[in-house]
Amino acid sequence: MGFNCGIVGLPNVGKSTLFNALTQTIAAQAANFPFCTIEPNTGRVAVPDKRLDKLVEMVNPKSVVPTQLEFVDIAGLVKGASKGEGLGNQFLANIREVDAIVHVLRCFEDENITHVEGSVDPIRDAEIVETELMIADLESLEKRFDQAQKKAKGGDKESILNVSVMGPVIEALKAGKPARTAAPDEANKDACKAYRMLQLLTSKPVLYVCNVDENSASEGNEFSKQVFEKARQENARAVIISAAIESEVAQLDNEDEKQEFLATLGLEETGLAKIIREGYELLGLQTYFTAGPKEVRAWTFVKGSKAPACAGIIHSDFERGFIRAETIAYDDYVKFGGEQGAKEAGKMRSEGKDYVVRDGDLLNFLFNM
Repeated sequence: MGFNCGIVGLPNVGKSTLFNALTQTIAAQAANFPFCTIEPNTGRVAVPDKRLDKLVEMVNPKSVVPTQLEFVDIAGLVKGASKGEGLGNQFLANIREVDAIVHVLRCFEDENITHVEGSVDPIRDAEIVETELMIADLESLEKRFDQAQKKAKGGDKESILNVSVMGPVIEALKAGKPARTAAPDEANKDACKAYRMLQLLTSKPVLYVCNVDENSASEGNEFSKQVFEKARQENARAVIISAAIESEVAQLDNEDEKQEFLATLGLEETGLAKIIREGYELLGLQTYFTAGPKEVRAWTFVKGSKAPACAGIIHSDFERGFIRAETIAYDDYVKFGGEQGAKEAGKMRSEGKDYVVRDGDLLNFLFNM
């Protein structure tokens, strides 16, 4: 099960620098001119999880497999992208494929790095990108809406549902609001499914990343305060990072050196850890574990998933032949010294098909081929 976040923003805001730091690669060319990123660059990063580290310490397995999140560095967008300006068509096609949007906003002054709009204004930059996405969504919907209306008049049930879903979204877009503000109620599963099938750009969850100068990395600055206020008003998420600092940290091999370097800057963790954590929250993801002498592994699942679906993440046969899940809560596993201790303390539970897996569960699936 793969999940990915598309890194977007105007040219020269620090997208590729951040991407390079996050994936500890030099796959994306970070150059001081627009469109230096032409093809989307993809990198998978391990999700930092102290619980996994503790399990490894306890079990001492032969191998360790963390969960991963994929980042896609997408070409910089400019005004007119929805009309094909710059690399607009590519941008829109690439962003359509990601699960969530990491929107990098420049929140630092530097006369040596040009800004495509001539000045630093993160709120304006955010609105430029979102406006282009909304225009693209509106144009896409209006064409489909007319066709759906004609079929709906003939009594086609699917078209009637689509019209009921598309109508409010079109009105929201015309009012300058993203599609996600007019999403159907979660209780209406048919409408939610139809909404997802529209694959709208502005329906995707957004994380604003304030790229600040090194001196502002711990507390932020006036620019980042504006972004956090925007995020608060939109019920969205925002984080502060310094892509420059992340680049330096990425070059350090020793974990102790990284922590020492961060401490001198008043930071407790890397920007990667912040973005991963927020990205997981953004996508509604959680983690369960499997642990044994051969392997300790973290598995990503969507919050609210039941045991058979989580078993299917390992292998489809596990889901098809699911019998039950032997389950231990992470805290109990640690408290009682592992599987045997938890079992003896009566903390191992046998859960059936209706069990909703919890974050941190240690699971052993029993299935029938």
